[in-house]
Amino acid sequence: MSGTTTPLRFPGQLNSDLRKLATNMVPFPRLHFMTCGFAPLTSPGSNAFKANKVSDLITQAFSAENMMAATDPRLGRYLTAATYFRGRNISSRDVEDGMLQYQEKHQDQFVEWLPQSVSTALCSVPPAGIPISATFIGNTTAVQELFKRTHSQFAAMFRRRAFLHWYTGEGMDEMEFTEAESNLLDLVAEYQQYQDAGVDDEEEYLEEGQEEEYAEEE
Repeated sequence: MSGTTTPLRFPGQLNSDLRKLATNMVPFPRLHFMTCGFAPLTSPGSNAFKANKVSDLITQAFSAENMMAATDPRLGRYLTAATYFRGRNISSRDVEDGMLQYQEKHQDQFVEWLPQSVSTALCSVPPAGIPISATFIGNTTAVQELFKRTHSQFAAMFRRRAFLHWYTGEGMDEMEFTEAESNLLDLVAEYQQYQDAGVDDEEEYLEEGQEEEYAEEE
């Protein structure tokens, strides 16, 4: 939260508030579950011996080891991503070039039908004790793996109606749990749908829509 709210609290070269972040990061209303990361993740005693460059921060920010959620982004693809850099001597050109180079080198990690899906912000005030840092926020389809694990654990208990009486006794209906399970499975399927979608699929969809419009006009 400290890294995300940095543009609201300190001046910077490229600013981005939370409203812009939500608008740019959520391409579809239901796909709004973010993963976050931070770089560098080092012990306080090693900071003096570690020279972090912008390119190093970008690589670490996208790394699975730096994620704060129990999911591996390599198992999915990024719909959108944002990185907030903090430091006194960070060049906006280095940031833009570094992000572009990472996208070109790891094209398989990003959906191809959503170009220019990575945004950045720069803040000239570094965090306490670190000369340069990066806060990463990603909207990745890999988060469905977390939902799948949650569903498998829930389904094992729900089949046996374990602890269900604590909720039905307070006025909840068993169908509410069934509907919640169905909504979760629909969400997982939607993430998978957009992960597998390509540019050709979008073009076919547009062509079908145009053909229907022509048929209606005739």
